[in-house]
Amino acid sequence: MVAECRGGDLESWLASAEATGMKSLQSLARGLRQDFDAVTADLTLEWSSGKVEGNVNRAKRIKRDGYGRAGFDLLRLQILLAD
Repeated sequence: MVAECRGGDLESWLASAEATGMKSLQSLARGLRQDFDAVTADLTLEWSSGKVEGNVNRAKRIKRDGYGRAGFDLLRLQILLAD
């Protein structure tokens, strides 16, 4: 379902998951139903925010590395000049 972008199959999968006797699977299905539209869109659409998240994590790492030793100007330069 994920690899083939078949978000339309989510409803039947959730029904199957809720019908099992496994409490952890039922809990997962309940959690997915809470934001059903967003989960369906994620399984249907082909765009990803992976590159943005990667850059955010890189900026956080650079910030942690200089914590207490550098100000904003050095942090800005490190982010702009980092590979």
